[in-house]
Amino acid sequence: MSVVDSSYPVRLGFMPESQAIPDPDRPGLFRAGPRAAAPYGNERVEFRDCAATDLADTEVDGLGIRTSGFDQVDLSGLDAVQRACASIRSAGRADDAAAATVRAGLEGAVLRTARGGSVRVLHLADEGFIMRTAGPNGLSLVGPRSEGMNGHGGATSVHIDQDVYGTPLTQLMDGRAPSLFVHDSPDGRCDDAAMFLMNMWIPLQQAVQPLTIADGRSLDRRRHQLRYGLPTGSFLDRDDETAINDIWTMLYDQGQEWYFNSEMDHRSAWIFNTLSVAHGAGTLAGEDVAERCYLALEAAEAAVELKDPGALAATLEPAAGSSAPPTAPQALRSAIDGMAGCVEDALADPAGVCGPHAAAWSAGARAARRRVVRMSLELRLVLAPVD
Repeated sequence: MSVVDSSYPVRLGFMPESQAIPDPDRPGLFRAGPRAAAPYGNERVEFRDCAATDLADTEVDGLGIRTSGFDQVDLSGLDAVQRACASIRSAGRADDAAAATVRAGLEGAVLRTARGGSVRVLHLADEGFIMRTAGPNGLSLVGPRSEGMNGHGGATSVHIDQDVYGTPLTQLMDGRAPSLFVHDSPDGRCDDAAMFLMNMWIPLQQAVQPLTIADGRSLDRRRHQLRYGLPTGSFLDRDDETAINDIWTMLYDQGQEWYFNSEMDHRSAWIFNTLSVAHGAGTLAGEDVAERCYLALEAAEAAVELKDPGALAATLEPAAGSSAPPTAPQALRSAIDGMAGCVEDALADPAGVCGPHAAAWSAGARAARRRVVRMSLELRLVLAPVD
């Protein structure tokens, strides 16, 4: 697959058709079977190369929260939010103070959308402020369990975060959610509500594993959305009645239309309908090269610390001559070039890099590797368009 009119190959994970079973509670619909993997698991995921449009390169008519289900909003004028995001990015983790600053800056804010409208933040959910960290090509950079708002990896498969007819919305809103929020679901829809339950996704940096979003109009919801009961005990503090979160996983279909933005940072954010928008972490062409360089440099930094030129050369050899494919977006190509430059510098002078140039080279290598670590923040909020 090659780049055509800002379309790039993006690998996405889907639920295999073998895991789809009839939903006994909703005749005519489907749910994921008992052996199906969660959207953050690594087993029983079917990966597909999908053509995705990079909105950094082109404008697409007709997108928006009432049509496709998503948009981008401008955060650049929220100075306190920007300082907090920069602090989190630098530290590589979020703390309570920074999270509180982001929340306070967004509460009640009117945000300009990329499509020329505005939305007002009416409410921020108490739970769900999460930082996600992921390496190139799906490389895990977090532990087996999350630690509060930190330690969360990227989604391994496409999903929709909430079933408007399921837990916990049924309990929290006494069954009124389907009429209060705009949604498009396999067994119902509401187009004229005044409010949206939305996810906000703030990219701190994302040369790899960008959020990739489906245009809701391209989904065959009755055939391809599978209800899934997601246990939340490892990352949310809920009582027994709401501990299983009703979400949707997705089957692949070639008619689905996908979007991402390779140039976003925390000056802007995605907003997308929590109840309707299929999304996941996409793997870009060239991320395998980025992973190889990342791992080689990480091992090389250890060799430099041991002052071992032979080990340095051996660890870097697999990454020698690395370059990004033309189907990689510019941000990823630039990041790979930076790591490849560190590799070539060390291979040209392993004794010097293990000697007088050790500190400078190691700092440069760490900075180059850091460029291919995806860091993002997630919040859940209620929005309303501003007339």
